[in-house]
Amino acid sequence: MGFRVLNLVRPFLSVLPDVSQAERRVPFKEKFLYTAVTLFIFLVCSQLPLYGIKTNSSTDPFYWARVIMASNRGTCMELGISPIVTSGLVIQLLTGAKIIDIDNSVKADRELMNGAQKLLGVLITIGEAVAYVVSGMYGEVKDIGTVNAVLIIMQLIFAGIIVICLDELLQKGYGLGSGISLFIATNICESIIWKAFSPYTITSARGAEFEGALIALFHLLLTRGDKIRALKEAFYRTNMPNLTNLMATVVIFLVVIYFQGFRVDLPVRSKRARGHQSTYPIKLFYTSNMPIILQSALVSNLYFISQLLYKRYGGNFIVQLLGRWQAVDQSGSMVPVGGLVYYISPPHSLMEVAANPLHAIFYIVFMLSACALFSKTWIEVSGASANDVAKQLKEQQMFIQGHRDTQASLKKELNRYIPTAAAFGGMCIGALTIVADFMGAIGSGTGILLAVTIIYQYFETYEKEKQQGGALF
Repeated sequence: MGFRVLNLVRPFLSVLPDVSQAERRVPFKEKFLYTAVTLFIFLVCSQLPLYGIKTNSSTDPFYWARVIMASNRGTCMELGISPIVTSGLVIQLLTGAKIIDIDNSVKADRELMNGAQKLLGVLITIGEAVAYVVSGMYGEVKDIGTVNAVLIIMQLIFAGIIVICLDELLQKGYGLGSGISLFIATNICESIIWKAFSPYTITSARGAEFEGALIALFHLLLTRGDKIRALKEAFYRTNMPNLTNLMATVVIFLVVIYFQGFRVDLPVRSKRARGHQSTYPIKLFYTSNMPIILQSALVSNLYFISQLLYKRYGGNFIVQLLGRWQAVDQSGSMVPVGGLVYYISPPHSLMEVAANPLHAIFYIVFMLSACALFSKTWIEVSGASANDVAKQLKEQQMFIQGHRDTQASLKKELNRYIPTAAAFGGMCIGALTIVADFMGAIGSGTGILLAVTIIYQYFETYEKEKQQGGALF
């Protein structure tokens, strides 16, 4: 069944945009250049406004998903990486459920699988582009006009295909890492740097203040007569980023980097090369940032559904149980103030925790349980379980030193570590996210976890290139 499904993709391979696999080992300098150009294109698209849209002051229903989507509202990067992530998750789930059967040792199968994921990504891009316009995200179709509506859809589709091609360019060996990781990390780091150094001024009851936490510190020290009061304001102001938020962000960065080094190295030997010994590392963060991505996707979808229902049926008791929302400014931005979505949203400071401890307890239990569950589920559907790893090692004629050379023995030994690392690692990621949210870290705990794990992956890639003896710079 699996191969028949994949064969349906074959006629589309010739029309899908394609980047050929690198036939030679690309030097690090070239990889760095390709990655820099890819990032530049992404940043340009993130600032390029869509032609034909009307200014829409309504709330952004995808506000909570922007971090993991690497998207920017009203620009060509409106869809961000959501089509790639969604298509990848769907294909992984279908493969894990054995609906799609693939032999990774066969090149034709790998090409069909990549083509299926790409085709699904393009179809999701088209579907999302049409849905955004029809749902009135940029104004009613009758107001913006049919021609402009079609132009907006074409812009979103074209930008989405560019993102798919850029991600494929990096993954085919021309660049470093993947486009998904690069765009997410860039989006989050850009937000953190902006909130630390933003030169924008905002008028408040205390007068004009700079948005950036560090710039506000120097501005307050220079303009206020009472320096102690100025320092307190710089550290604890509540309406904009402050130095406490910035320091919390740095602390969480360092703690996550420290936890990245926790791992168990299993000694393995090859039957092919006598005397050759290596290690199979099982990291504490075995599933990397996948648990927090899946948890964020779940919460974002609940937020989106709850907002839509509350706008139309706000008086309904069931809808209010799901979530009650309240506008916080003139732009129409809304925050949850009750219901399920309120209790699964993070308290943004220790003062909020003290004011409503039930909210904090429910959020902690939800985060730890969801991250552990998603982490354990992901190893099963992504081919990273003890059984899958044992099968891979057996096919490579590798065995764990001190144990029998059988798949059952490999599986038994790996089962001692992999499920524990997945569940406990997922809980650790959830706990770090909770601490970051409670401390008020800039970019949210989810964003910081994603950024740090991705940056650390790039650091490991750099070290690997260095060990291979490539000329770096």
